[in-house]
Amino acid sequence: MIRVALIDDQTLVRSGIRGLLDLTEDIRVVAEGADGTDASRLLARHEVDVLLLDARMPGCGGIELLRAPPLPLPPTIVLTTFDDDAALFDAMQAGARGFLLKDISLERLADGIRAVAAGQTLFRPVLTERTRASFRRAQPGEATRAVLTARETEILALMAAGLSNGEIAAHVGSSEGTVKNHVSSVLSKLGVRDRVRAVLRGIELELI
Repeated sequence: MIRVALIDDQTLVRSGIRGLLDLTEDIRVVAEGADGTDASRLLARHEVDVLLLDARMPGCGGIELLRAPPLPLPPTIVLTTFDDDAALFDAMQAGARGFLLKDISLERLADGIRAVAAGQTLFRPVLTERTRASFRRAQPGEATRAVLTARETEILALMAAGLSNGEIAAHVGSSEGTVKNHVSSVLSKLGVRDRVRAVLRGIELELI
């Protein structure tokens, strides 16, 4: 059984998601709360496999909790909406394992929770759909696929996992300066200005 903690300030959203998950055989909501403070208290009392966390809530919101958790968080899926790009970027940088839309179907909701519980990430369902048109509008003359070296592709995948330059350097057995050069090259080839947009672009181009 996959144990889920559900944190959202909207009672109807929590009720709807809990009702959907009650229809599955292997996922149950074992704790629910209305903000990040509730999440910290509940996670200290319950064993949780996956945290479903609303991006923006009064008081301690989901992004704030991800950035400075008072205790280690389980793998976290951020609940968001299509019109909140900033939350997507911020949550990715803060260490979220994935995103789901609040009006998601039961099948996609359950599959997403199972994937994250199994150690996978869950960016593509929201990010690919959300970013495809905007990137193409912004760069209409760009080639359909950027050419990265094998090492640059590896660096991009590690960036997507949330690793810092120092952590990437340790992972690939290289110096931090060399990693910085690779990151700069990735940003340049993908035509973006920061690491988050590089990851989004990589997902959109199916490089990661």
